[in-house]
Amino acid sequence: MIVVHSVEQIEGSQFSKLDRILVGNLPNVANVAGAAAGDTVVTAVSFPYLPNEYSVFVTPNQAAIVSVSGKTNSGFNVTLTPLASTDTIAAGTFDVTVTS
Repeated sequence: MIVVHSVEQIEGSQFSKLDRILVGNLPNVANVAGAAAGDTVVTAVSFPYLPNEYSVFVTPNQAAIVSVSGKTNSGFNVTLTPLASTDTIAAGTFDVTVTS
């Protein structure tokens, strides 16, 4: 872990910790395929430790609407939803970055 000693905070934002910034990156998290057209796919993502407050950024490697739910100190769920009810989520990957 690299400890950052000085960081400028954007006005109106807040850090969960005042003495450090936490960053975690998980590239290529596997997701299964949707069972049928229009079905969402939910993938559990785990980390050994997450702070009480953190932000999650997800980049899907296919056209999809992304949402994050069920955030805990050990992980969260990423939901991929097709853009149209006639589309199907393919088996593939997405990238996750967590900051706090």
